[in-house]
Amino acid sequence: MAEQPIAYGGQAVVEGVMFQGQHSLVTAVRRKNGSIETFEVQKKEQPILSKVKKIPFVRGLIGLIEASASGAKHLQFATEQYDLDENPDQVRETKETFSSKLSMWLGVAVIGILSFVVGKVIFTLVPAMLASFLFDGLVKNLILQNLIEGAIKTVLLFSYLWIISQTPIIKRVFQYHGAEHKVITAYEHGEELTVENVQKHSRLHYRCGSSFMILTILVGVIVYSFFQYENMWDRMIIRLELLPLVIMLSYEVLRFTNALRDVPVLKYLGYPGLWLQLLTTKEPNDEQVEVAITSFKRMLDLDSEVKAKQAPMNHASSIGM
Repeated sequence: MAEQPIAYGGQAVVEGVMFQGQHSLVTAVRRKNGSIETFEVQKKEQPILSKVKKIPFVRGLIGLIEASASGAKHLQFATEQYDLDENPDQVRETKETFSSKLSMWLGVAVIGILSFVVGKVIFTLVPAMLASFLFDGLVKNLILQNLIEGAIKTVLLFSYLWIISQTPIIKRVFQYHGAEHKVITAYEHGEELTVENVQKHSRLHYRCGSSFMILTILVGVIVYSFFQYENMWDRMIIRLELLPLVIMLSYEVLRFTNALRDVPVLKYLGYPGLWLQLLTTKEPNDEQVEVAITSFKRMLDLDSEVKAKQAPMNHASSIGM
């Protein structure tokens, strides 16, 4: 049985897949000429950040910010590589060009974080505003008001995902998302990572960010029920103030449901996230699965190389103690 990749995660990008391991991040992209290109980043050891990421609740916010930053950088790479033609002058990079691109990637990472924050704020405020404007005069019970707000948020989320999934480019991104899930599942089952083996598995996976999205709605309904508000503006301000708390609690609930996914009855706690993945993933073709396998295998190789280098150091440290 293969080692369970608890620390591994993936993300679909334009014409490719990014996998994050314990020590590295790798994006594999299918170029227009059919070749597969990889973008590899080794994680830098940050002792303070590593300790913070172990603190319950706080780790949820840190993890999401990191994912937004790294995902944005890899998305930029994927877009560039897919659009790159066969002109050798474009492929060749000088140190100056690389430095310029590095600065650009850092800028893209910041944009990725801001986009996540703005998206969460909008997705929190609009349902609250609609619920207050349409139903506060009719419904006085606080719990019912929050259930209505949650229902509006769910409808908006599903509608948005369904609409964008009809566009060709997003459909392909969702196919790569499905390929990513299939590869992780095949690996968790200890199978050789071949296209045939990977394609046998489901495109749905418990540890998906889609599950987190639906959990923020469910957790929000519960959290908001403890706070009264006077009017629509008061309601919206309270939602903004509670947004970090909802995110942190949702992350912990996601970890909890992942831990219980093999328990016969409790496994159903993760089903809402799986249902949402019916929209955020599509069945991939063999070429897309091949890209996901390339990314995942390269990530495993890089992680193994780092562990091999660390082993002698750890051994030397233990001798000196």
